Parts: sequence; structure tokens; C-alpha cells
Amino acid sequence: MRILAINPGSTSTKIAVYEDEKPLLVRSIRHSVDELATFERVTDQFDFRKQLVLNELAKEGIPFKFDAIIGRGGLVKPIPGGVYDVNEAMRNDTKHAMRVHACNLGCLIAAELADMLPNCRAFIADPGVVDEMDEMRHITGSALMPRITIWHALNQRAIARRYAREHNTRYEDLNLIICHLGGGISVGSHDHGRCIDVNNALDGEGPFSPERAGTLPAGQLVDLCYSGKFTKDELKRRIQGQAGLAGHLGSTDMMEIEKRIDEGDEKAALVVNAMIYQVAKAIGAAAVPLYGKVDAILLTGGIARSEYVIPRLKEYISFIAPITVYPGEDELEALAMNALGVLRGELPSQVYE
Repeated sequence: MRILAINPGSTSTKIAVYEDEKPLLVRSIRHSVDELATFERVTDQFDFRKQLVLNELAKEGIPFKFDAIIGRGGLVKPIPGGVYDVNEAMRNDTKHAMRVHACNLGCLIAAELADMLPNCRAFIADPGVVDEMDEMRHITGSALMPRITIWHALNQRAIARRYAREHNTRYEDLNLIICHLGGGISVGSHDHGRCIDVNNALDGEGPFSPERAGTLPAGQLVDLCYSGKFTKDELKRRIQGQAGLAGHLGSTDMMEIEKRIDEGDEKAALVVNAMIYQVAKAIGAAAVPLYGKVDAILLTGGIARSEYVIPRLKEYISFIAPITVYPGEDELEALAMNALGVLRGELPSQVYE
């Protein structure tokens, strides 16, 4: 089975070609600020990014012939986890999604390219809007603002399955706390194959991260909204993009920030230690939905490589359960293996409605 996986990000389009489990090509196509500045909206980048994918395949001499093309899922309505065939309802909802992110282009590009081939299926898998929480967990103190989930579903579930394989068991037989440490930070409580509670890692819940503010004092936020100092868009950026480490330290580069700490930057150390503390509290809280019965804590994402963050985080949480670290993320492999599972009949494909 030949599979093309496509993962559009804010500043890159990552692609991979797999033949069954074997990767034939893995590539990250970077986009400069100037390139993207020519597009008024993210959706306007569709043709540009689609053509880059085709150009990269041609450049590497890879025939445009696939059994499936799978894209990173967009920020559409909440859906259960799993693999979905891209259909017209999904395409329409993605084009009119309320939340704007480059990942919204994933299913659109996958479907467009699959339509160019005979007998080629287009999929998404475990988009960031996967919601498997029950009704109670959506309730907040305001009926106007229910909890929503936006998280690193694809990577968390892929890491869960990897951990299960390494321990000769199944994801569906485990209780896991999984923490994705990246530009955003999500902490999920996984109960026998379902993530029954997880934070909104995009725009306002949980620990702060390199780019995002996390949970903020509501009263102070309301006062700031009416202070006249910021426009709505400016305040949104203070929650997502220019928040967290970026807001405090002017950088999201952990290697650069750790170098500053090594050189005696006390403010950098204070802010990073505060982030570690907030992550540890979130992991502790994630044990509650599992009634404290946690088989393992899995740490993943780019910051899981940090020799500063991980030892300090482990000091806080090691009493809860054994900890396994999976540095980085491999969303392309996760996408490809999800598509392969459907093609082989090992995984069901779900219908987006």
C-alpha cells in the first residue's frame, strides 16, 4: 500500500510517502514569513501548498500513484477519535471553520489530490478537536462558556499505542496520563483507549506554554478587555502566539532560553520553572479522572528533549506513576499508520456527519 501523508503547519508543510510501514520520503518544506505574507487568509494558501507537495514528489522522482492520501485534520466540530474518510460535509465545515489554523488545509489538500487518482481514498485521523469527554466534564461555572477540547490528539494517541506495543499490551487496556510538551501543552487522561479529559491547549486552559497563556485570572482578563489598551485581535494574540514564554521572555526557542539560564538569566529560570510547575499540577490533576489508577505517565513533544525541563518535571510527578519519555513527535508516521490500518481492515473508517 502506498500512502501520502500531509501535515500543514504554521510555517511548514510536512509530507511523507510510505510503502506499507516503510518510509520512502520524509520532508519538511519550510515557508518564509515573506512567502506567507502574500496570502490574506490561511485558506488562500491552498493552491500554493498543494503545488509544493506535487513539486516535491516530482523532484524526488516519486510517481503520483497512491492508495490513500491522509491529511492532518482541521479545527472543525468536536468528533470522537479515529480515522475519517474526507467527505463533502467535512470539506464544507473545514472551509467555514471558526478557528483558523494551517491544519485546516490538511483534509482539503488530501481530498483534492485523491480526486486526481483512481481508487484513492482521502482520510484524516485524530484531529485536534477530538472530544471523548462526557457531558459533566464540559460544564464550567458559566453556562455561557462550556469547556472545549483542542489538543494534540494525533500524537498523544500514537504515543499511547507505541507505549502499549513496547509493553506487549493494548492502548485499550491501559490508564495513561499523556503530556504533549510543544508550542502548546496538552495533558490528557486516557482511560482504556479514550481520552476522557483534556485541556484546551490552543486558546485558554491548562498550563502556559512557549506560545500560549493557558488558564488566566478571569476578572483581570475582563478588565483588560475593557481597558481600551488593546484591540480584540491584539488580545487574542496575547492568549495565543505572543503569550507564555514568548510573552515573558520574547522567545519560544527552548535551547536559546536554556542557554540564557546557563548564563545566569534569573528571570528566564523563574519563568521556565513556573511553566514546569504548572505542567506538573496539570499532570497531577489528570490522575483524578482515572481515580489515581495510572499505569504510566508519557511525556512527548519537542520540549521532551529538554535536559532542563524533564528532570525538574519528573521530581514533581514521579510519585504518581512510572514515567516514559518520547522526545519529539512523529505525526507523519502516525497519519500514515492510521491510513494503512484502514486499508488493511485493521481499523474502522468513520463517517463525518
